[in-house]
Amino acid sequence: MPRLLDFCFGRSGDKGDAVNVGLICRDPAHYDWLRETVTAERVKVHFGPRVEGEVERFELENLSALNFMLHGALGGGGTVSLKLDAQGKTYAAHLLRMDVEAPEASSARLDAEAA
Repeated sequence: MPRLLDFCFGRSGDKGDAVNVGLICRDPAHYDWLRETVTAERVKVHFGPRVEGEVERFELENLSALNFMLHGALGGGGTVSLKLDAQGKTYAAHLLRMDVEAPEASSARLDAEAA
């Protein structure tokens, strides 16, 4: 099963008790697929109890990117949290491991690479 990392780059960091996660399409032609596939609800489910608050999604069409704010994800933030990653640096790596259905144009290429 393909994962987001097959189609996107990611970057994350902290904003107080929230984590900011950006996904940028490797190929801008996949942006519409990304918007349809990676919803705020799906991201919330993917992170499960690591994100106690709301997940907001922002669309950056000019960059072929999505940005997510994961509220209540850092146990109070870097200066007060006992969490291992209180600055949210690994959250993008975790999101990039989300299983996804490949965009139709990419399915054949991924099948060939897996063989």
